[in-house]
Amino acid sequence: MKQNQKVMNISAAILVAFTGHMATADSMVFTSWGGTTQDAQKKAWAEPFAAASGVSVQMDGPTDYGKFKAMVDSGNVAWDVVDVEYDFAFKAAKDGLLEPLDFKVINKNSIDKRFLTSHAVGSFYYSFVLGYNKANFKGTQPTTWADLFDLKKYPGKRTFYKWSAPGVLEIALLADGVPANKLYPLDLDRAFKKLDTIKSQIVWWSGGAQSQQLLASGEAPIGMFWNGRIHALQKSGTSVGVSWDKNLTGADMLVVPKGTKNKAAAMKFLAYATGADAQAKFATETAYAPVNPAAKAKLPADMMKLMPDQYTKSQINMNMNYWSENRDIIAKRWYAWQAQ
Repeated sequence: MKQNQKVMNISAAILVAFTGHMATADSMVFTSWGGTTQDAQKKAWAEPFAAASGVSVQMDGPTDYGKFKAMVDSGNVAWDVVDVEYDFAFKAAKDGLLEPLDFKVINKNSIDKRFLTSHAVGSFYYSFVLGYNKANFKGTQPTTWADLFDLKKYPGKRTFYKWSAPGVLEIALLADGVPANKLYPLDLDRAFKKLDTIKSQIVWWSGGAQSQQLLASGEAPIGMFWNGRIHALQKSGTSVGVSWDKNLTGADMLVVPKGTKNKAAAMKFLAYATGADAQAKFATETAYAPVNPAAKAKLPADMMKLMPDQYTKSQINMNMNYWSENRDIIAKRWYAWQAQ
């Protein structure tokens, strides 16, 4: 766990403008997925928020849903704001695991309504894309999800997201020829049958940083990735390619666990993190799209070309309502299949 240093040499005027009153020393814990994404959240949100508010922000991670639920159930909540996947946010709200958001503090009118509920607010908007290590595919390069399942034409290990969540099953069905507008409800039998064809060649990644390591090293030279993770590798000079064909969109959400001891600070953090400036800074660092529409005007032109909303021609929006309603059923079958 790393702790940001509070920046104390700022004027009282700035504090009053941000908080409405003189901020007092306080602290909170922000939990996310680690790697380059959390580094960017720290730089774009946590550090400047600490400077503006006087609230010290500790960083923790990676996000763990089992730990999240255990904290709330026990009443011993150590996290104050957590970056989670959208379907988990839906389900967690229904299960009473989240604090309702305070819209007297958070400006809900500034946020894209697709990424706003009574208990969760958007963190960022992303796409799952096909990524590959160019060193392993010097001839014809992969471009479709079907190529990801073609072991003869594109040999080697493939990497997929480990957890039961939107993405992998949709990709399997698309690779098997299911039209985008016929994906839901998911045909689980067909999806698992397709995954069986490459199961022995799958290397699972449990977090974004691990996905980057697998791709960059060539251990798994092709797979599904969050678009921002591919961008980070390209920015570092790693020779990786990307295909946006039938990219699958989703969003991460920011939530406050039920029973947090720092609820006021958490709400202020959410207000700051979803502001136009903070969202623009994060998007510039990561190539994940902002959930505050006003942030787009603040982005460099070259960054806009890297955003998921620039690749809408064959884009597919994953159905988070379906996943929230079927999450437990799918998870039971998913983990049983992985263990076989």
